[in-house]
Amino acid sequence: MKAMVFAAGLGSRLAPLTDTCPKALIEVGGMPMLERVIRRLREAGVGEIVVNVHHHAGMIRDFLVSRPDLSGGVSLSDETPLLLDTGGGVAKAADMLRGDEPVMLYNADILTDFPINDMLARHIQSGADATLLVSATRPSSRGLIFDCGGRMCGWTNRNTGEVRAPGPVPADASVMSFGGIHIISPSLLDDLKNYGREVFSMTPFYTDTCGRRRYMAYVPDQEYTWVDIGRPETLAKARALFERGEA
Repeated sequence: MKAMVFAAGLGSRLAPLTDTCPKALIEVGGMPMLERVIRRLREAGVGEIVVNVHHHAGMIRDFLVSRPDLSGGVSLSDETPLLLDTGGGVAKAADMLRGDEPVMLYNADILTDFPINDMLARHIQSGADATLLVSATRPSSRGLIFDCGGRMCGWTNRNTGEVRAPGPVPADASVMSFGGIHIISPSLLDDLKNYGREVFSMTPFYTDTCGRRRYMAYVPDQEYTWVDIGRPETLAKARALFERGEA
């Protein structure tokens, strides 16, 4: 498996911390999140990793240069001129990610310990075009809609009731919160490049194409830690987990 780590975001909600430091280099448990994610991917057997950069791009570049123990097999996708969001970021890096291997897409601000190799095995076994880490219990104002077989069939805003779907939504469908980590098959890279937009998120791409592509839910079989460190209160929660020895 290859991987792309999203490290380009502005981290506006963490200001003033992110005024002088990219969110990907914010430390949790004494380790920058980017290092934590790269080490986790390496432990799962990932060979090649692409990291996209925009906000404080030079700091991320300098960090990786200073850490040859960490940066072997890591390439940068430079979005300094324009922040492309997740989908646009993958489209720009598509040629760097090509190959026969599935590609894991991983937000650098997600602290989690679910078993990556179990997710990869599920992706390969199902033959899905994409496999998305989701939760039925984590609160979120927006959710992805899955049919009873676990295939994505739309998107919804829980607060407004808005639904976007390429076809009728089954009555027994369920709404899941996306966890910011997904695996795509290499055949999806051309679809992303030909989506017709330069700046776009993966979520509308998935929503627009789920009628003709198979996007499957992945819910880990065991309990796991999941924290998005992108807000001061959740960053404090993540750090507290390490202080208590729970992560």
